[in-house]
Amino acid sequence: MTRLELTLWSSALAVVVLVIAVVAVQSLHRRRTAPQEVPVPEPAPEPTPAAPAPREPLAAVVVNPSKFEDVGPLRAAATRVCADLGWAEPLWLETTAEDPGVGQTKEALDAGADVVVACGGDGTVRCVGEALAGTGTPMGLAPAGTGNLLARNLDVVTPRGAELSPDDVDAAMRVALTGQDRPVDVGWITVVGPGGDEHTAPDEQAFLVMAGMGFDAAIMANAPEALKARVGPIAYVVSGLQQLKGKRARVTIDVDGARHERRVRTVVVGNVGKLQGGLALLPDAEVDDGRLDVVAIGPRNLAEWAGVTGRVLTGRGRGADRIHHWSGKGIALRADTPQPAQLDGDPVGDAVELRMRVDEHALLVRVAPGVGAKP
Repeated sequence: MTRLELTLWSSALAVVVLVIAVVAVQSLHRRRTAPQEVPVPEPAPEPTPAAPAPREPLAAVVVNPSKFEDVGPLRAAATRVCADLGWAEPLWLETTAEDPGVGQTKEALDAGADVVVACGGDGTVRCVGEALAGTGTPMGLAPAGTGNLLARNLDVVTPRGAELSPDDVDAAMRVALTGQDRPVDVGWITVVGPGGDEHTAPDEQAFLVMAGMGFDAAIMANAPEALKARVGPIAYVVSGLQQLKGKRARVTIDVDGARHERRVRTVVVGNVGKLQGGLALLPDAEVDDGRLDVVAIGPRNLAEWAGVTGRVLTGRGRGADRIHHWSGKGIALRADTPQPAQLDGDPVGDAVELRMRVDEHALLVRVAPGVGAKP
């Protein structure tokens, strides 16, 4: 190899070495200046939320304040029972003349009440039951009226004195909060007035005890509230004596499509059968049999009134002259002249027609364990 060739080879080798050295230096620089990856710790698991505290059950009391001189002690008794049994402080909802219980009961349902206690007479009970029908929410009873017929027919304890006491409320609330539910039927009625107008338009009204037209409704309408407050059921006796001389009306009684015409003083359709004192006006009526029972009574004079009364008092009314009984699921009464009408003891004005049907087991009523059990 000549000197020139050797020089050329040496120069080429030097260039190669220089290029390799530059590449190596650049590579090392890039490694030193490249951003270092910082390990990101995994997020700590979120703590499991604590289970919410169980909701305290809630009771509501729908009370008719006109029945009491002072509702304060009664409210205190209801609140004390709820605290004793681990329930929330009860809702206390007072009725008014404009809204005797339906609106208050709906308010209680909207608030999530587990039981609604009706504290008043049969009219208050009827309104509370109407709003609770079909909801599955039970109704408790703190009876405070003159008749208290639903409570009597269900063997619910009624007040020991003339007026509901805090002890009575205590006992009623304990049953309402710890008792058992008994399904009962609800009657629904449309009242047609003399001009053909439906008093209840557009909806029906409920009744839980009895509805009717004629003599019985006249008694209810003419028993003064002041007299009822002083002497209780005797007020109805006084009112009844005043109505004995009224005239009979011709009434068509339609029972499940079968038509009967009678001249009567009164027609009563019952979901229950007993009046005060255990008097069985409708001896076959049962509150949970899915039927309504009918009695039509048509005495012509005072002597026949005495005979009818004696037979009813002694339990021999069925089959007696001037006393007629039927039973069915749908009942219609049509009178030839306007007659006073009533629902569970509350007068609803004059009517020429009452249309009724039964809603079987539509309402739950809270009763003491074992009460109302059938053999």
